Amino acid sequence: MAGGLAALLDDIATMARMAAASVDDVAAAAGRASAKAAGVVVDDTAVTPRYVTGFEPTRELPMIKRIAVGSLRNKLLFILPAALLLSQFAPWLLTPLLMVGGTYLSFEGAEKLWEKISGHDKHAAEEDTPPVAVQGEEQEKHMVASAIRTDFILSAEIMVIALNEVADQALLPRAIILVVVAIAITIGVYGVVALIVKMDDIGLHLIENSTGFRQRVGRGLVAAMPKVLAALSLIGMIAMLWVGGHILLVGVDTLGWHAPYAFVHHLEEAVAHATGVVGPFLGWLTNTFFSFLIGLAVGAVIVVVMHLIPRTGGKHAADPHPRASDLAE
Repeated sequence: MAGGLAALLDDIATMARMAAASVDDVAAAAGRASAKAAGVVVDDTAVTPRYVTGFEPTRELPMIKRIAVGSLRNKLLFILPAALLLSQFAPWLLTPLLMVGGTYLSFEGAEKLWEKISGHDKHAAEEDTPPVAVQGEEQEKHMVASAIRTDFILSAEIMVIALNEVADQALLPRAIILVVVAIAITIGVYGVVALIVKMDDIGLHLIENSTGFRQRVGRGLVAAMPKVLAALSLIGMIAMLWVGGHILLVGVDTLGWHAPYAFVHHLEEAVAHATGVVGPFLGWLTNTFFSFLIGLAVGAVIVVVMHLIPRTGGKHAADPHPRASDLAE
C-alpha cells in the first residue's frame, strides 16, 4: 500500500514537473514571439495617444479602455482564429503574408519619414484633432472606432509575426502562446498609452498640490510630455523600417533568393568576430542597420509611387495630401 502511494506521488510529481516545463516553454515562446513583434508594438504605442488628444481629461482613460477592449477583440475573435487556420492548413502562406506585412511596415515607416521631411505630418495632426467645440459623444465614438480600425492592421502584423515564431508548435500550444501574446501585448501597449496620456495631468496635480521637489517633478512631467510623444514617434518609425526590412530580408531567403541574407549574415558574423566582447551587440547592430536600409529602400519606392508620381483625372492629382475641405467640394 505504502509502495503504491509512493508510486502515485512520484507520478504526480513527474506530471507536475512536466506541466511546469510546459508552462515555461509556453512563457519562453511567448516572450520570443512578443520580442519579434517589438517594432509594431512600439508603433502601436506611438500611434494611439493622438486619438484621445484634445478630449476632456476625464474622458481619456475611458476612451483608452474602449480602444484596448476593441484591440483585444480584434486579436482574439478575428485575427487569432484566422491565423491558426492558416498555420494549420496553409503554412506555406505564412512567409508571403509576412512579406506583405513587412512591405506595409516599410511603407508606413518611409511615409512617416517623408511626412516629417515635407512637413505634412503637422497638417495631418491639425486635421485629426477635432476642435473642442465639436467634441462630444459622437466624436468620441468616431475616434475610438478609428483607433480600433488602425489597431486591427497593427494587431494583425503582431499576431502573424508571433505566429511565425511558434509555427513549429502543436496546434494547442500554438493557440495558447498566441492568446498569451495577444493579452500581454494589449495590456502592455495600452497601459503605457494610459500612462503617457495622463502624464501631464499627473504633472499638473503635483504642480498645484505640492511644493519643492515634487512640484519640480510635476513641471518636468508636463514639459516632458511632448518630447516623449515625439521620441515614441521617431522610435516607432525606425522600428517599422527595421522590422519591415528584416522580414523582407529573411523572407526572400526562405523563398529561395539567398544572396541578400547571406551577405548581411556574413557581414554580421565578421563584425561580431572582429570586435571582441562587444561583438555580439555590434553584429546585431550590423544586421539591424542593413535591415533598416532595406526597409527604407522598399518603403521609399512605394512612397514615390503612392504620393509623388502625378496622377491624371483631377485638379488635386498632384497634391499627395489634399485638405478635407478640398475633398468636400
